[in-house]
Amino acid sequence: MKDFFKQNIVFISLSLLLLLAMGSALIMVPKGELHLLLCDRHTPARDIFYRYYTHVAEWLPYVICVLILIFSKARHAALAAACIACSELTTQIIKHLVCAPRPLTWFAENMPDVQLPLVDGVQMNYWLSFPSGHTTSFFALFFALAILVGKRSATLQQEYPNTKLPLGFGLILTMVIIPACLFLLAVLGGYSRIYLSQHFAQDVFGGMCVGLLISIICYAIFSRFEDQKWYNYRILAKK
Repeated sequence: MKDFFKQNIVFISLSLLLLLAMGSALIMVPKGELHLLLCDRHTPARDIFYRYYTHVAEWLPYVICVLILIFSKARHAALAAACIACSELTTQIIKHLVCAPRPLTWFAENMPDVQLPLVDGVQMNYWLSFPSGHTTSFFALFFALAILVGKRSATLQQEYPNTKLPLGFGLILTMVIIPACLFLLAVLGGYSRIYLSQHFAQDVFGGMCVGLLISIICYAIFSRFEDQKWYNYRILAKK
C-alpha cells in the first residue's frame, strides 16, 4: 500500500486538504448559513452547467466507462465497477439509517423565511440527504481512474528504466496533471449537489469520505489478484 499512496499522492493530498477545509467550515459556520453561502451564486450559465453535469454521477456514464475499461484489462473494469458499486451501496445503507432531511425540507422547517435559489427543470428531493450519493459516486469513479493512471505511470517507469521518462512530461502528465484534473471533476460534481440545493455541505463531506475510503478498500482487495490470469485478461490482446 506504500506504493499506492505514492502513486496517488496528488489526488489523495488534494482530497485531504479539501476535507480539512470543509471540516473547519462545518465546525465554525452554522448549517443553514453555510449552505446559503455556498449555493447563492447562481447565473444562467452555471445553472445549465450544474443541472446537466450532476447527471454524470448516474448509472449510464458509469456503465459506458466500465465498458470502455474492459477493452484495456479486466482488472481495470473490475476495480472501477467495484469502487462505484460498493461505495454507492454503502451510501444507500447510511442514507436509510440516518434519513436526514434535504435542504428544501430543512429550510422549510427551520428557516421558513428563506427562499432557496432553485434551478428550473431540476426535480427536487426532500429526504435521505446524508451522505450525498452523487458525491460518493463522483469521487469513487474519478479516484478509481486516478488509481489506474497512477498504476500505468508506475508500469512505464518499470518497463523503461533507462529513459528520461521519470523526469519528463510523461510523468508530470500521469502523476500530477491528470490526477489534478480528475480531482477537479469530482469536486465540481460534489459542489453541483450544493449548488442545486439537493444536499448540504456535510452531505458532500460524507460522500467524499465514503467514495475515497471504499475505493482504497477495493484497491487493497483487488491488488491481491494481480497474478491471476482472469485479472489480466484483455479483449484486444496483442498477438
